[in-house]
Amino acid sequence: MRTYHCFWLLFWAGQPHQSFLTPLSKRTSGFPEKEKVLVLSGNSRQDLHRSKRSWMWNQFFLLEEYTGTDYQYVGKLHSDQDKGDGSLKYILSGDGAGDLFIINENTGDIQATKRLDREEKPVYILRAQAINRRTGRPVEPESEFIIKIHDINDNEPMFTKDVYNASIPEMSDVGTFVVQVTATDADDPTYGNSAKVVYSILQGQPYFSVESETGIIKTALLNMDRENREQYQVVIQAKDMGGQMGGLSGTTTVNITLTDVNDNPPRFPQSTYQFRAPESTPLDSPVGRIKANDADVDENAEIEYSITEGDGYDMFGITTDKDTQEGIITVKKALDFESKNLYILKVEATNTHVDPRFLYLGPFKDSATVRIQVEDVDEPPMFSRPAYIMEVKEDVPLNSIIGTVTAQDPDAAKNPVKYSVDRHTDMDRVFNINSGNGSIFTSKPLDRETVLWHNITVIAAEINNPKQSSRVPVFIKVLDVNDNAPEFAMFYETFVCENAKAEQLIQTLSAVDRDDSYNGHQFSFSLAPEAASSSNFTLQDNRDNTAGIFTRKTRYNRHETSTYFLPVVISDNDYPIQSSTETVTIRVCACDHRGKMLSCNAEALIHPTGLSTGALIAILLCIIILLVTVVLFAALRRQRKKEPLIISKEDIRDNIVSYNDEGGGEEDTQAFDIGTLRNPEAIDDNKLRRDIVPEALFMPRRTATARDNTDVRDFINQRLKENDIDPTAPPYDSLATYAYEGNGSVAESLSSLESVTTDGDQDYDYLSDWGPRFKKLADMYGSMDSDKDS
Repeated sequence: MRTYHCFWLLFWAGQPHQSFLTPLSKRTSGFPEKEKVLVLSGNSRQDLHRSKRSWMWNQFFLLEEYTGTDYQYVGKLHSDQDKGDGSLKYILSGDGAGDLFIINENTGDIQATKRLDREEKPVYILRAQAINRRTGRPVEPESEFIIKIHDINDNEPMFTKDVYNASIPEMSDVGTFVVQVTATDADDPTYGNSAKVVYSILQGQPYFSVESETGIIKTALLNMDRENREQYQVVIQAKDMGGQMGGLSGTTTVNITLTDVNDNPPRFPQSTYQFRAPESTPLDSPVGRIKANDADVDENAEIEYSITEGDGYDMFGITTDKDTQEGIITVKKALDFESKNLYILKVEATNTHVDPRFLYLGPFKDSATVRIQVEDVDEPPMFSRPAYIMEVKEDVPLNSIIGTVTAQDPDAAKNPVKYSVDRHTDMDRVFNINSGNGSIFTSKPLDRETVLWHNITVIAAEINNPKQSSRVPVFIKVLDVNDNAPEFAMFYETFVCENAKAEQLIQTLSAVDRDDSYNGHQFSFSLAPEAASSSNFTLQDNRDNTAGIFTRKTRYNRHETSTYFLPVVISDNDYPIQSSTETVTIRVCACDHRGKMLSCNAEALIHPTGLSTGALIAILLCIIILLVTVVLFAALRRQRKKEPLIISKEDIRDNIVSYNDEGGGEEDTQAFDIGTLRNPEAIDDNKLRRDIVPEALFMPRRTATARDNTDVRDFINQRLKENDIDPTAPPYDSLATYAYEGNGSVAESLSSLESVTTDGDQDYDYLSDWGPRFKKLADMYGSMDSDKDS
């Protein structure tokens, strides 16, 4: 039976019209249209034995992208146990079973229900089994097979980038690498030429080329110049099927930029430049700008300017503006129209970054001529020296000339010059100057010991244009003359003991002189003629600018003479000889046997506790300040304001203001003191009215003091009655004429002189018609009428 089975499998394999199992070792461009059968066998050993013959009976091949309307037929499963009586049932499981692939359970035919794409899934692994319908038991073991999807050329090549960007230096050689583009094809590279890509250039010739197999883009034209064209756009095509007709293709764009190299030298647009500069142009100020053009960019266009030759080589300089690459010509030395009014320079422009590869193109520099015309301006006068030093003796007479300054107008006009002294430098007006010839002379006495140097400033200005002026410092040194007598170096006050011996040294003297001495001072000391013979002391000149005072006798008595005043004459040896008489104070004191002073009349000499003049002045100032403070404090207390009368806001009593004439209003508060109404007991009997000077002085009548709780109205009524019967009361009313409040006004006259004689004839009812502001006054006078009627 096994021999029969093997023969039957071989028979199916040997008949192409019955079985179309394709061996893997053989590739074809298509598939047979006849039936494909996979035989299920229970002898696995036989299957393995057959596979050794390089045939695989467990795989099917299916073409992708099927476009038919019916299901695509895959193959047929068949078991050698199938007798064709329908007792067997074929079952399919695995990848896509029941969905992508279905099987006829009776015949074993397998079909694909959907279009398959190899790029999505190239292989499907399925398992097949035949079972008995009645028992449900498999008649053979489960067999595994695969379905491989055959590729077709349905994918065009795709570039890894939509747009490539690249750059190369200009003037590159032919064949210089630019960039490499890459395209991929999703088709099966192992089957046919569907995935074989070939590159070609569609746009960009003749400047660039591309290698067909690698996609490397290279330059194809020699000496491409960036200054002529900088940007290039190249279109590259990738086509499969090895570039044959019918293949699919894709394209990409490559943007290529030529980068700059220094292949262009700088060039001046003109050979000669003209500039003008006033002679007053400050140093380092710009005169003009020049620029050489360079077709290159960035550092390849950087230019360095220099002055190579010309008569103004040391007068002018040139620098480079890094932002604009311009050459800035500046002034290095002061210009003078009168000396030279035209300068000619040769300026050179050179590239700072030179590429040695392009030196064959020529020197990378250029030169131009610059002519600078100096313009004349009105210049201030110029002194003959930058500073003057003069010397003058301190005893020179007034108005003596000590020196002369000279200034001239440097312009061709030679305008006359006048001189003056800047008084800010000579506040004391010690010196003056002749405005015409510049001679400086003294106007006040000089004293070297006070001021040794005088530093003044002389101004020279043009007479026709005083604004054009210049200044020069003048240093005047005052020379010394012997006009000061020598004097003691300090105040000498010494003592002599009562028990002193003769020829005993009690004090050494020294002297100073404010004058200068080129050879050193030499002083001589001697006693004054009036004390030379009768003095109790002797003086010895030590010939070294010092002298010693010696006792002439043996003992001294302080009770007879407590103090001696010894006049000493000091002389110098300069010309003219100056001398002075100084006094040495000598006190007689009691001393012990060793010569130590015990006591004498000048206690300050023993205990110098006395205060200096400055200390006494300070103490006196403190006392004065203390007294002033006390006086001010007392005055402030006397003028301290009284306690406010109206303290409570509930107090509604009005201020009573007395008017002597019409006008003033509520601001006139000088006619009456409201404090009197609140505190009648505080009335000063001798206090007169502050607004009227009385003609005769009468003693005021003393009135009864009102009670503290007296109403203001009652108080006023009481004071009114008292004053009406007082013959000494002065007339308070006065007549004043106003332009708008007289007889011709609506309010008529406000003067009380034209009112009725008695209060009884006066009707105050009209006050009620004047509004709430006069309500208090209407109530007051209305109540008075009611009292009189009663």
